[in-house]
Amino acid sequence: MLVQLNSVTKYFDGNTILNKINFKIEEGEKIGLVGVNGSGKSTLLSLLMNEMEISEGSIYRNPHRKIGFVKQMSDLTMTNTIKEELTTVFSGLIQLQQEIQRLEVQMSQSETQDLETLLTQYGQITESFAMLGGYEFEAKIDSIISGMGFNSLKETKIQQLSGGQKTKLSLAKQLLEEPDLLVLDEPTNHLDLEAILWLENFLFQYRGAILVVSHDRYFLDKFIQSVVELERHQITRYKGNYSSYVSQKEKNEQLQWSRFKQQEKEVKRLETYVEKHIVRATSAKSAKNKQKQLNRIDRIDAPLASLKSAYLNFEMEYPSHKAVLALEDVALSVKPNELLLENVQFKIERGDRVALLGSNGVGKSTLLKSIIKELPYAEGSIKWGGNTKIGYYDQEFQSLTPELTVLEEMRQTFPEEDDLTVRQTLASLLFTQENVEKRIKDLSGGEKGKLIFAKLMLAKPNVLILDEPTNHLDLATKDMLEKSLINFEGTIFFVSHDRYFINKLATHVLELTPKKTTMYLGDYQDYLAKKD
Repeated sequence: MLVQLNSVTKYFDGNTILNKINFKIEEGEKIGLVGVNGSGKSTLLSLLMNEMEISEGSIYRNPHRKIGFVKQMSDLTMTNTIKEELTTVFSGLIQLQQEIQRLEVQMSQSETQDLETLLTQYGQITESFAMLGGYEFEAKIDSIISGMGFNSLKETKIQQLSGGQKTKLSLAKQLLEEPDLLVLDEPTNHLDLEAILWLENFLFQYRGAILVVSHDRYFLDKFIQSVVELERHQITRYKGNYSSYVSQKEKNEQLQWSRFKQQEKEVKRLETYVEKHIVRATSAKSAKNKQKQLNRIDRIDAPLASLKSAYLNFEMEYPSHKAVLALEDVALSVKPNELLLENVQFKIERGDRVALLGSNGVGKSTLLKSIIKELPYAEGSIKWGGNTKIGYYDQEFQSLTPELTVLEEMRQTFPEEDDLTVRQTLASLLFTQENVEKRIKDLSGGEKGKLIFAKLMLAKPNVLILDEPTNHLDLATKDMLEKSLINFEGTIFFVSHDRYFINKLATHVLELTPKKTTMYLGDYQDYLAKKD
């Protein structure tokens, strides 16, 4: 056993964050930690790593095992190059290597009488060097550099890297450490698809245990063997990957909801009896017994999803014609005389749900903005079909006015809608009476995203153009968004790095490269199979 939490409780400012958590991690286990935003995942990781004191309970950490935790840039030496920083992981082996080289020089210059002693030392050190992996560590460094996409940057100083590149380097360094338990907090953030695929394969083959917090459900599906969910300050463990967890949780919630409703019915029956008979002399004793029975009932909580879950429902005001969008030989330019994209051509028909894929920086968002006429295009033609009404989700939230409140933004966009409809739409996305008065600049990324969804719900478009719509959303809201988009009867053209989302939603995948576009029929899995 690596770690065990025994009845661990954590209070913060008088509020319970975690309540009597019992949880253990065994050798080689691969566990996903999930929960809605604010459920206590980061707190649990901090307690596990001994970076925060527990309020009650105890935590056992195996003193003979090493735990590694990927921190955001805190363990990097800014004056090192990428390769120098990764090499520091093997400082002990490098010292042995230098000693071996020193002995080799001495032996080449030694008198015969000293040679036997030097050979003995040399044999002992080279044996230790081999046992500790001395002949493999440089290959490991090269593999990590390649996998993380650092080949062209390996001699670059860390101080010159972007925030995302530094995060990737912190992750790479921890992977080289090969701890017995590797703790990862959102490891796919800032990684492009190629690096994510490499990381998935690395973690699948990793011999040590892994505890990972991630909103990337496809990533969790690839190598996780069990899912631990934090909910209502407590923990529930499910066997299997993320998809298995979703299925099990849905069944558990249905069962809990059924038991909750049955209990509510029984409680109501007892309360009615007590209220009716407590004042009657002939039945007061029976009523008191019923009250005691009421007091002994261990109340079942309603499933969390029924208490606090965003509701999305995208409807069309009217349908479009069958031909929705056609691009022919389109070229895009962001600088004079320099093409970003060329030979872009494809067609989308009513009811299609097309995922646009391409490497970072290829021009996916630029293409979407050109299609909706926010940016000009250099060559070719972009033609919309008849009766199209477009709704656009902008990942940078530029359609929102920062100084307006949530309510003001909605009223300004939909002056014809009555106040009750606007407030009900916002409430369905968990905007309370208090936070509809918050200024948009003070909202979180997730709240801004939900506000745009609220606007799309009221606008009732028949074509949705979505640029990274799952960014900033917790898992529960992502699931709800997927269901609502699957039920949408219109057309969807979207950019996403969320492969689970693409797999659930897409009927086509459009691959974008600087020189051409290729349309594949099917979801993400079909796209991968055809690419292979």
